[in-house]
Amino acid sequence: MSENKILGVGSRVKHPAYGEGVIINVDVAAYKVVFMTYGQKLVGKTYEEWEIIEAIEYSEAVSFNEAEKSLLRILRTYNSIQDTVELGDKWTDGQLILKPGDDTLKSKEMPIDTFFHKIVMVRDRIRVMEQRINSSSMTDEEKVNLQQYITRIYGSLTSFNVLFKYKKDSFVGERK
Repeated sequence: MSENKILGVGSRVKHPAYGEGVIINVDVAAYKVVFMTYGQKLVGKTYEEWEIIEAIEYSEAVSFNEAEKSLLRILRTYNSIQDTVELGDKWTDGQLILKPGDDTLKSKEMPIDTFFHKIVMVRDRIRVMEQRINSSSMTDEEKVNLQQYITRIYGSLTSFNVLFKYKKDSFVGERK
């Protein structure tokens, strides 16, 4: 990084010891950075050992709108990390068996928790897509049109709600 280039609030970095983080404040001599595992740390402005994942232009004054956009970007980036979803107890150590109608073909088996994990990852990625749409610069009409598709996707996935331990984690489609 050029020594004259100052990173702005919301910049994403990867520190060799602390991992990925986001700059939340720029001080005279240091950045205040929040790391997912290590919390807040001060890192000198002249530190050059980290990787800059996404640089945000430095501005002395940050408007409320810019701060809100930075916060939304941070939440989108780390949303699925803290989201714990549990498999229903009745499925623990279970197997998913897909048996073809043709007896000459082999069945496919996998641990149900592996399948469940894939379903949860699909749900989390749809949520991130939904957040990106809502925070984008699209017109409200474009956002509504895309949101309708997302709602239909959730509706198609409600068959998998039987796997979730808690109702709050279930897919919810269009309500009539």
